[in-house]
Amino acid sequence: MEAPVDVPNATALVVDDDPASRRLLQVHLRALGVETRMAADGQQAHAAVQQDPPALMLLDLQMPRMGGMELLRTLRKEAADFPIIVITGHGSIETAVEAMKEGAYDFLPKPFDPQHFAIVVRKALERAQLVEANRLFRETLETRAPTILGESLAIRQAADLARRAAASTATVLLLGESGTGKEVFAHAIHHWSDRRDRPLVIVNCVALSENLLESELFGHEKGAFTGAHQMKKGKFELAHGGTVFLDEIGDMPASLQAKLLRVLQDHAFERVGGTKPIRADIRVIAATNRDLDTAVKEGKFREDLFYRLNVVRIILPPLRERMEDIPVLARHLVAKYAADTKKSLKGISPEALAALQTQTWPGNIRELANVIERAVVLCTDDHVEARDLLLKASQMPAAPPEPEQEKPGDFHARVKWYKEAILRAALRESGGNQTKAAELLGLQRTYLVKLLRLLNIRHSADAGN
Repeated sequence: MEAPVDVPNATALVVDDDPASRRLLQVHLRALGVETRMAADGQQAHAAVQQDPPALMLLDLQMPRMGGMELLRTLRKEAADFPIIVITGHGSIETAVEAMKEGAYDFLPKPFDPQHFAIVVRKALERAQLVEANRLFRETLETRAPTILGESLAIRQAADLARRAAASTATVLLLGESGTGKEVFAHAIHHWSDRRDRPLVIVNCVALSENLLESELFGHEKGAFTGAHQMKKGKFELAHGGTVFLDEIGDMPASLQAKLLRVLQDHAFERVGGTKPIRADIRVIAATNRDLDTAVKEGKFREDLFYRLNVVRIILPPLRERMEDIPVLARHLVAKYAADTKKSLKGISPEALAALQTQTWPGNIRELANVIERAVVLCTDDHVEARDLLLKASQMPAAPPEPEQEKPGDFHARVKWYKEAILRAALRESGGNQTKAAELLGLQRTYLVKLLRLLNIRHSADAGN
């Protein structure tokens, strides 16, 4: 007995006007673990494809009403992308060649050898699976993020935890403010896992309405709702063997949270309007900028779903808490956008880097990337200069002018001077009130105190003197 094919939920449509031939093909397909549907002629088959496209079609050419060759031409005009194996009688090689020219994947002569039949069917289904995987790779390739960059302790600890989590099948929950690089980490975890050769499918849970998000995740059957003119596979089904990244999971509607919980528990779901369970081998990575612990306490997020998601929790630090990483991030972004705009820039000046490290970056790395991209576009020299950054001075308390005779010549010393100047100005402007100074700078008070201690700045209003 032939081993089952390694293509889950595979369905073949058998098109033959002879009931005995249909039953024989059904027996051989079921032996391979392939579900079957039947059609007695080309018209029935065309209607079945419109209702629910199969993974594979076995097509007899000699049939009443619409023959096999006519159906083959019709399907190819409609851009049907599933493989079609033609069943030919009496060893008609000429007919088989003609069918191959019309787009058939392969042919089987009657009577066929069971072992040869199994080989042809298996290869056809594997090809269909590969075509679908390649399509998903093309869709996600443009969104692939760069390697995790940074040498700060916080980012190195997060990256180490992500790499260890990637070696398992555990669900990962990425937490952090918007723009901290959660999608970058999702790509990295998928790349480090043994699923790297399968699709990474990304779904933004806040970008779609509740009904559209349900259809996007689970797929839908033809006629499930107004506008559902044909069956559609969902992201969970398409990502079989790979990873699904659910971004902004904290905004998922409550009605879908229960359905997602079942996917995580049983790896099974139904399409919208469907009743047949569909199984999918997927690994889930979720991300949010919301406080899920509080959301659970307030009843806004299911506690059981939270525990299913929160197997490995990775907290990504905001950029203001990893300022030492700005130089490596800025240099990477300058090189990236210079290549995109075909500019031959040599890099970014120390003055520009120092200026970048005086900002609070409420938009985190996404905001930094925006500033760098604009600077590269505006730059007229061979280096991005501070004037190209167009930073808003109003975002920060005014720092005292740097005395020219005391101007440090070393990059790190100059950055330290800027930090001290900004902190002293904030303390002076707030009358020494650390809470107000932290608000002026867009920092947490605990982080401000940490900076003051590191720079040996007195915690009072006269610190600005």
